[in-house]
Amino acid sequence: MLYDAVRLAGVSRRNSTVTTVRDGARQAPDLVDRNFTADRPNMLWVADITYIPTWAGFLYLAVVLDAFSRRIVGWSMAITLHTQVVLDALDMALWQRRPSGVIHHSDHGSQYTSIEFGKRCREAGVRPSMGSVGDAYDNAMAESFFATLECELLDRCRFKTQAEARIAVFEFIEGFYNPRRRHSSLRYLSPIKFERQFAEATLEPDAHEHAVALAPVKERPGNVAASFTVNLPAVLDSRSTRQPRERAGRDEKMLSAEPKDRPKEEDRMQSN
Repeated sequence: MLYDAVRLAGVSRRNSTVTTVRDGARQAPDLVDRNFTADRPNMLWVADITYIPTWAGFLYLAVVLDAFSRRIVGWSMAITLHTQVVLDALDMALWQRRPSGVIHHSDHGSQYTSIEFGKRCREAGVRPSMGSVGDAYDNAMAESFFATLECELLDRCRFKTQAEARIAVFEFIEGFYNPRRRHSSLRYLSPIKFERQFAEATLEPDAHEHAVALAPVKERPGNVAASFTVNLPAVLDSRSTRQPRERAGRDEKMLSAEPKDRPKEEDRMQSN
């Protein structure tokens, strides 16, 4: 067979496992209505949970995806479906992006309808949104990412331990999907490159980056502690802010000083 000669094998979809469990808690309104478009970053985030099979049991992955660039801005993994896994993913997205009034769209899972998650959204100024029940199209963008993850990673690997799965998922998201994975909807750019081009295009022509003044390094060269001073706030000590002293033969005194090789007045009188 030709397939055996070139060692080709078909990839099929895996059997589904339930990750969305409703608990009858209060749901948020649907602020998206299947319109997953955004004019700029941090306008609309979509979130969901999937499972990763390993020989040691399931590993659950929660993600937060920016609809503008398809970038995964927050993610978390856990061995259980507790609310903390979605809280950690949301906290990572908030820490990285610092949004203002962003919409967080998800399904009706008990993790997203929990009191803890709603409280965290209110504290951070996040607007929760939820689609209808049992309809994948209401969270199609998150489902699309999980389909990519499944086809390009999970269907090609078998993980013996959950630690192996964690490393593989981390490398896929941060090492491939965000910086290198191209999307036709992004003009065949990766999420990070698409955001970078948007930032460059929207930067005002007269805008300039401010220079950074580093604090004086007081440790000797080669001291390990000195290498960490670049991460400290840019603070100048009093010695570096002193006004320069006027020195002989410099600044405006240089003009009034006599040339070095010019003979003195008393030498010229003796020679006469």
